[in-house]
Amino acid sequence: MKDTPSQFSPITISLHWLIALGMIAMLAFGLYLEELPRSPEKGEFMALHKSFGAIILLLAVIRIYWRIQNGFPKPLSQGPNWQMTLAKVAHWVLITGTVFMPLSGILMTVGGGYGLAVFGIQVIPKMEAVDILGQIGGAVHGIGSKLLILFIVLHILGAIKHQFIDKDGTIARMLGSKVDQ
Repeated sequence: MKDTPSQFSPITISLHWLIALGMIAMLAFGLYLEELPRSPEKGEFMALHKSFGAIILLLAVIRIYWRIQNGFPKPLSQGPNWQMTLAKVAHWVLITGTVFMPLSGILMTVGGGYGLAVFGIQVIPKMEAVDILGQIGGAVHGIGSKLLILFIVLHILGAIKHQFIDKDGTIARMLGSKVDQ
């Protein structure tokens, strides 16, 4: 069930779309949470945000392991060097972002003196606050979210280019079809 240059495995496709949709939803939800005033309702929403973040982290680690085992896919078409470089940078930012965003959220939580519960199950116990950890986690989470939004937009624009300008089958391959090379 490995990837081939002309077709991705169901595992590759599932992990890509689960994490992509999950990250987009979490970014949107996080922006919404930033605007909410402090309240019990916001606390409940934050708990959900943290729980789904932990699940995304687990899926991201699985995806990275899977990608290392399968190798990174080769592009179906070539472009100018700057586009190929930008595409590689974008993929690396997105992949590392799926790990660093949840980890920075955990750092922010633990650094703030809170424990981490995933859907009510305590995973990290409440500890004494460590301000510097909370500040580092908060900075990475805040800057990282804006950076990820930028690179998600670039990734989507790249996919649109592949579909309508290059017409190379990149999106079809990402949706499970076998493509000619």
